[in-house]
Amino acid sequence: MGIFSFFSKENKATLDKGLSKTKESVFGKIARAVVGKSKVDDEVLDNLEEILITSDVGVDTTLKIIERIQSRAAQDKYMNTSELNTILCEEIESLLNENNTTDVADFDIPTDHHTPYVIMVVGVNGVGKTTTIGKIAYQFKKVGKSVYLGAADTFRAAAIEQLEIWGNRVGAPVIKQKMGADPASVAFDTLNSAVANNADIVLIDTAGRLHNKINLMNELTKIKNVMKKVIPNAPNEVLLVLDGSTGQNAFEQAKQFTLATEVTGLAITKLDGTAKGGVVIGISDQFKIPVKYIGLGEGMEDLQIFRKKEFVESLFDQQA
Repeated sequence: MGIFSFFSKENKATLDKGLSKTKESVFGKIARAVVGKSKVDDEVLDNLEEILITSDVGVDTTLKIIERIQSRAAQDKYMNTSELNTILCEEIESLLNENNTTDVADFDIPTDHHTPYVIMVVGVNGVGKTTTIGKIAYQFKKVGKSVYLGAADTFRAAAIEQLEIWGNRVGAPVIKQKMGADPASVAFDTLNSAVANNADIVLIDTAGRLHNKINLMNELTKIKNVMKKVIPNAPNEVLLVLDGSTGQNAFEQAKQFTLATEVTGLAITKLDGTAKGGVVIGISDQFKIPVKYIGLGEGMEDLQIFRKKEFVESLFDQQA
């Protein structure tokens, strides 16, 4: 069991604070929706549908949630509006549990993994991709893992320097070439260095260009193929980083990247600065890809493992 496998008071406090803007927005709207209402009726449900959609839960996921609450209301004709937050919490948690995606236990790797565990990180520019890599590296270092970083985003100005800053902060070597170099070549060098030095974790930063899906697909495929020459099963994960504050744009990015490459996990950042935290629920439901990490602030400790139950309960906990 890893050091992060329990949900501490500190983690809960960070989660509650990080979701505060979404909580305030959602609760305020729900409070207005039930003014003068004692039971959950069609009008309340119509208002609730609008609230969830405007909180960027997404239309398809919102309709699923509303249908579940309608079904409960049909069985309980006198469902009280004071129960609405609790009911929402229960139904959203149930919906997410049906996705058959398992929450990550902690910042760790499979115990039977003997070669460097390779995570290729993808996402458009500006979503916090390189910062997320630095924070993940910090968490792995914190539990005693050796980490190598590969600066394979060779197209964005200052991307290599930014990754180097994070490498210095967390004590992780950064393998790089000059700007404009072949990203696959950087990934190749990184894995060779990681193998030679018995590293536990390798995080590969990649370019965030999405203007041409075919080029993106070809580039990511090339990086993966070259890495397999060093470690046959690399990458072990493809982590897509999305900016939660962009709402529906995050859905579109998820759609494009899942078409371009085999994404195995998601990291959703910048939730502390937005009232659009509902996007986590919608993306988790729609793409059936596990949300592994959520970003709740600027600090290195503010990247948390996503746990469905704790997330939903924090979102609908009026006492927090």
